[in-house]
Amino acid sequence: MELGTNETQSVYLDYNATAPMRPAALKAMEEALHSVGNASSIHHQGRDAAGRVDQSRRFLADLLNCSASEIIFTSGATEANNLALQAAYAEGGLIVTSAVEHPAVLEVARALTSEIPGSLSVLPVDRLGQIDLEAFTESLQRYDVTLVSLMLANNETGVITDLRPVVEAAHAVGALVHTDATQYVGKLPVDLEELDVDLLSLSAHKFGGPQGVGALFIRRGIRLSQRPLVFGGGHERGWRAGTLNVPGIVGLGAAAEAANHRLLDEASRIAKLRDLLEGELLARLPGSYVNSSRAPRLPGVASITFPGAPADAILASMPGVAASDGSACSAGAPSPSHVLVAMGLSREDADATIRFSLGHSTTEQEIRRAVVAAVRAVTHVQALMNATAGP
Repeated sequence: MELGTNETQSVYLDYNATAPMRPAALKAMEEALHSVGNASSIHHQGRDAAGRVDQSRRFLADLLNCSASEIIFTSGATEANNLALQAAYAEGGLIVTSAVEHPAVLEVARALTSEIPGSLSVLPVDRLGQIDLEAFTESLQRYDVTLVSLMLANNETGVITDLRPVVEAAHAVGALVHTDATQYVGKLPVDLEELDVDLLSLSAHKFGGPQGVGALFIRRGIRLSQRPLVFGGGHERGWRAGTLNVPGIVGLGAAAEAANHRLLDEASRIAKLRDLLEGELLARLPGSYVNSSRAPRLPGVASITFPGAPADAILASMPGVAASDGSACSAGAPSPSHVLVAMGLSREDADATIRFSLGHSTTEQEIRRAVVAAVRAVTHVQALMNATAGP
């Protein structure tokens, strides 16, 4: 296959860290920024701001197939995760989560249970990064489980968790279910009527909205002890104090509406580009492998290990390609990816893994340029490492 050679333009393949803003979101935010008004004020400008917030809430509710009244706007998924776990665990019991969760869930769970030995169960995963359902069932049978928190899709590998049996089993013992759906929302369809989770967290900037805004879905009728992180006014039904970020919320709503209109077509196109990227790199770089290739994955995530080539050196050798050596939240960390290690990769292979993540603006030409750059970089780094190792 003939690959393009124009490498003068940069290629952005780090959508899982943050996606470029969708044009509709930029336009809607610009209009909101030109308006003035506090959404809590009762005058005309305040009502206009409140109307924009209400419309955005409806756009997000349409994307998730839930009621607008079940959505609380937050500063992002990290805040939403904190709100959800603290409220759901207020009465104690056992939290069940997994070894591959984002730190925004794992660290909260550890903090909540730190003074109660045996109150946190961290489920192992298999080589594909999938949850051990047998271990999950055993936890439900042996302990007083209060809360289950499992991500809908992994941020490093793209592996999708089938939550249907999880929710059914958890609800059967009276446990609540929370999912961090940050990487899933806006990329594949979410039907909260069918999924039946009690709580769901998301961030706008993962699907083309602005940074610094997200949401928490709280299913109507569930019993929670409201535990706001910040006290003040009664904004968002008492869940979070502070003047609403109207432009950010408007951007989130516009991105949700835009994603909703082209969700399946976008997913299909992106999956083909991911397959092109993986196929070309594996064909041109013998010994390389794709993590979780046989598991259900998000369409735009490719976690590829290049044995013998440290990821940081690869990234430094292809400055025209924006990719990641793991979660953006742990970039620069001295230890290897906890996700890859939990899946059974050696430290060396975990340190030689690049996450390429594609999205709504990715083009085939960009993928072809990225392949050229990556093959050149990996070959260069492997040669240097072999030379350094000596005979």
